Amino acid sequence: MVLPAQDGLYYGGAWHAPHAGRYEDIHSPGDGSRIGRVAVGDATDVDAAVGAARQGFAVWRDTPPLERARILKAAAVEMRKHAADLARLDAADCGNPVAEMTSDVMVAAALFEFFAGLVTEMKGASIPMGPEAIDFTVREPVGVVARIVAFNHPFMFAAGKMAAPLAAGNAVIIKPPEQAPLSSLRLAEIVGGLFPPGVVSIINGGRDVGQALVSHPGVGMLGLVGSIPTGRAVARGAAERLKPMLLELGGKNALIAYPDVDPDALAAGAVAGMNFTWCGQSCGSTSRLFLHESLYDAVIERIVERCKAFVPGLPTDPKTTMGAIISQAQHARVLSYIASAHEEGARLVCGGKVPDDPSLAGGYYVEPTVFADVSPQMRIAQEEIFGPVLSVIKWHDEAQMLADVNGLDYGLTCAIWTNDLEKGMRTASRVNAGFVWINEVGKHFLGAPFGGMKQSGMGREECLGEMLSFTQEKNIHVSLRRVAAQH
Repeated sequence: MVLPAQDGLYYGGAWHAPHAGRYEDIHSPGDGSRIGRVAVGDATDVDAAVGAARQGFAVWRDTPPLERARILKAAAVEMRKHAADLARLDAADCGNPVAEMTSDVMVAAALFEFFAGLVTEMKGASIPMGPEAIDFTVREPVGVVARIVAFNHPFMFAAGKMAAPLAAGNAVIIKPPEQAPLSSLRLAEIVGGLFPPGVVSIINGGRDVGQALVSHPGVGMLGLVGSIPTGRAVARGAAERLKPMLLELGGKNALIAYPDVDPDALAAGAVAGMNFTWCGQSCGSTSRLFLHESLYDAVIERIVERCKAFVPGLPTDPKTTMGAIISQAQHARVLSYIASAHEEGARLVCGGKVPDDPSLAGGYYVEPTVFADVSPQMRIAQEEIFGPVLSVIKWHDEAQMLADVNGLDYGLTCAIWTNDLEKGMRTASRVNAGFVWINEVGKHFLGAPFGGMKQSGMGREECLGEMLSFTQEKNIHVSLRRVAAQH
């Protein structure tokens, strides 16, 4: 495993010791072993990083778009060169299986290339004003962008969330997840030198670093991948300076199964949609399965069988199919939801406990867990667990089912399974979710806007709209009459 050579804060094109001299050891959720240490920044470090970023922005905004694109593509090449090492590092640091983590690096590299290809699409428009004036708009970068990212895909988020604002000409400060920051340091080591000093910064730290970034007058825009409570806190802080935000927040997503679908295909989709590979630690997991009564028993039986493919194991083992929960606190939280499901009368049909494999005793593991006979009012059907717990809800009345699907404050994703395309399209128009699959689960597609409705966030990512959100529209009016009069 290749660890970062640096453990400090990266800004201004160089590494810096934290102002307060604080460092924290990083332990793997897979076995509890110490795997490195990182600096812990504070508001003073943030102020220094923002100052350096503003200087970098002054250079980067004037860099021709195609030159920015060339550098972004070069960064993608470098990421791919280090993909295997980055996958091992993230597996040890965040607990996701190493066999899956290479794809995270590839997604980040693809985002850099995708937005590099869009740099010439930051176009304005001309507005007809008659023969005596020219009126047109231009798009300009907002300045310094701070993005706070989550632990479930550490490298993919740290790198991938840079791509759009960098393509638009902004400087970017990434606050890595406290729980899994090591691959962000490697990111700076691998690609930081490709950019002018100050354009890319990595500032690790706790909540105070996030708050300092949110409140700093030199930060022009904020992005967050995180929970709804964190999103609300960011929004409150941003309101003080009316900062624009892009928030990708939590989900309690539904998979709606109509009676005309194949039980085997549906069971496969329900299990895939739960993202058991990374312990259900995904905001897009379809953790509420609304299963029609005519399919109920047959599909549950098949789901239980398919869950056998997900066996908790050491994240760094290439054979592992299901990794570890990120931390002791999150592990305890998941187990508390399982206990509440028992108390409220749900029927456990699969998993529900810590695996008894002695080789896993030092880590944080939970078996893939499925509860049947769940009512929409139970906690496991109401709240985002961010763990490997699937709630199966029986339905027979479509109107009531849709009311239950839409009855939460969440609105990130929804999957609809039916062989009737008209029914699928009609249902898609009725669910309050920002990203809807029909006969599919979980997949993202570059160019297709991803984001939530209601409390699940604001703004859209992975599309042209994401890049444009990091620009400001300026109108320019030229009076030809006055120019002509001067001549």
